[in-house]
Amino acid sequence: MLTKEQAHISFAGSVEGIDYKTAGKSEKTFPYNIWQLSSHIQFTQKDILEFCTNNQYKEPKWPDDYWPSNAKPTQQEWQDCLSYFQEDRNSFVNLIKNPSADLLAPIPHGTGQNLLREAILICDHTAYHTGQIVLLRKLLGNW
Repeated sequence: MLTKEQAHISFAGSVEGIDYKTAGKSEKTFPYNIWQLSSHIQFTQKDILEFCTNNQYKEPKWPDDYWPSNAKPTQQEWQDCLSYFQEDRNSFVNLIKNPSADLLAPIPHGTGQNLLREAILICDHTAYHTGQIVLLRKLLGNW
């Protein structure tokens, strides 16, 4: 679920061929643009990775830290978002593939969460917003 398309398109597939200008386009009936959704997906995935790996984890402020402050990305911000998403995804996959990883052990600084739950959360959250990206692309006539 983290690395391949299954029953629906992947995040990477949903933004394939999108440039930074298109990512910043809005549709009046939709509350977000592709940039905002993509940035939110990337940040949230990074936050979950940090939670799972950093004993000194500090929870970001909701919702301010989880959504980009700018409505339109620069070309560099867009490319960074896509690159960081993939890097963080690879890091999380490596984390759960580690033979010493106990997917069901509670995360020491958490409140009962474990790696399996966090992997499912990443998949679920990304799939939800990826569906919004596909819908938005359709509304923009870009699908």
